[in-house]
Amino acid sequence: MKMILRLVKPYWRMLTISLTFKSVGALADLFLPWIIAYMIDTAIPDLQSSGSSNLQSLYLLGGLMVLISFVGLYLNVAANRKAEMIAAITVKGLRHDLFSKIERLSARQVDLITRPSLISRMTTDTYNMYNATASMQRLGVRAPVLLIGGIFMSLLLDPVLTIIMVAMLPLIIIIVFFFSRKGIPLYAKTQGYVDQLVRKLREYISGARVVRALSMSDHEIEKFDEANMNTVNAEQKATITMARINPLMQSVMNIGLVLVLVAGAFRIDQGVTEKGQIIAFVTYFTIILGAMMSITRIFVLSSRATASANRIDEVLNMPEDMQDGFELIEVVPNTPIIEFRDVYFSYNQKESNLKGISFKLYQGQSLGVIGATGSGKTTIINLLMRFYDVDSGTILFYGKDIKTIQQNDLRRRIGVVFQNDLIFADTIFGNIQFNRDVITDEDIEVATRIAQAEFIYDKNDEMNHQMAQKGMNLSGGQKQRVLIARAVAGKPDIMVLDDASSALDYKTDMNMRVALKKELKDTTMIIIAQRISSLRDSDLILLIEDGEILASGTHDHLMETSQMYQEIAYYQLGGEQL
Repeated sequence: MKMILRLVKPYWRMLTISLTFKSVGALADLFLPWIIAYMIDTAIPDLQSSGSSNLQSLYLLGGLMVLISFVGLYLNVAANRKAEMIAAITVKGLRHDLFSKIERLSARQVDLITRPSLISRMTTDTYNMYNATASMQRLGVRAPVLLIGGIFMSLLLDPVLTIIMVAMLPLIIIIVFFFSRKGIPLYAKTQGYVDQLVRKLREYISGARVVRALSMSDHEIEKFDEANMNTVNAEQKATITMARINPLMQSVMNIGLVLVLVAGAFRIDQGVTEKGQIIAFVTYFTIILGAMMSITRIFVLSSRATASANRIDEVLNMPEDMQDGFELIEVVPNTPIIEFRDVYFSYNQKESNLKGISFKLYQGQSLGVIGATGSGKTTIINLLMRFYDVDSGTILFYGKDIKTIQQNDLRRRIGVVFQNDLIFADTIFGNIQFNRDVITDEDIEVATRIAQAEFIYDKNDEMNHQMAQKGMNLSGGQKQRVLIARAVAGKPDIMVLDDASSALDYKTDMNMRVALKKELKDTTMIIIAQRISSLRDSDLILLIEDGEILASGTHDHLMETSQMYQEIAYYQLGGEQL
């Protein structure tokens, strides 16, 4: 509820109009039974007693009822439209705030919440907030006005019958409170199962080809069905719990209605109450019942929205554990552009992923990093890009701790191609230029030449060729060359290739390395690779295993001093190429 109030507060003028329309529309509906009672008990008997055939008074009353009905209809429709408009605008702002917050979360925080959960909060939870915001406006005023107004009008008609009816309300309130208290935690639990379902679906879509290639489709379907069934069971449990409210409440109200009719019959027989008043009273009773049903629906929606609001607030209120720096990078001559000083890091705070990493790299130099899968090669880049902060030690950029540098300035100076980088469903030009207005057509032409991506110009529409999602209409090598061109086009101070040439043939890889060295001679290169041939010309090579540097130096130095490096080289290159 607090979140909904916070969301709609900026639109209080529009909200005031909407709620006023709803209130007046509800009041209009309350006058109709009163007019009916007057017609039955007064207008019609007066005509019969006078023997007059002049029905003008009945026509006037009937016309008044039609007018009130149309006024109520217009006001309710107008209020509903404004309610939907306010809900759409406010939830749009909520999605913007949530997306902006997610963008500022550190990689460690994203790992903690999990990506599927963030997707679920961004979609399902915000949709629940939209439903609650719209329904609160549609029903949150109308239902109380009808409830209180109905009781007031009933009191004017017959106080005794009203007491019988009102006596049922405490029992209804107890029912609603009891089941709502049980339902809110169940909806929160349901959203957790939705997160698991989204994660499973995301995993399958990402690995669909692998699953089919290994003939594991049936197994994956079983796992998805299990996650789906868990979600359905949790949803059913929550829904069934809340669904008990309406039947129980209606049963209580029906008992009250029977008591009202029995008491009303006695009062008519005694001449205390008129028939028209009983008809109007029953109508008000129905209005009150409908209002109670609407209030119950509000409780159901608020239960779901409360669970969603808590999940959204968990993200919005999460403290930023990586504070952005405030300094800009300044080039300092004769100072290492990159320096790692005794860096330690762990993803899960239990097992160390990097242990005591230290090295220096000057502008224009090249660094090669080689090691087994999971040895910590990519982690070095994650720390350099400041996706994570080090646990201990320091990373310096031109002598400044990167924690003090503005993240945008830091990352703008680094062109990186990750192992599984993303091709967007855009043109080739759009994927390379990537909304960086400072990049010219000439920059892109040079970048594609360096990346050996001339295949682009063999296509009919060249740079305007439309890419499928994740670049599915390109080969693995073509995708890697487009990604390398994207990084080169930004003219970075540091170029990072994280296993970025694994899909390239030996000749293309060699030509690309020659072009990089020739065209980007002042650019610092970091090459992470499984193949020694991709990094043997580097000024410094790090051999990494289990997060530690086992050996470092040039290719020739490592061939003389490191047995493991020698074994890798002999295995990959053979004796003749060494």
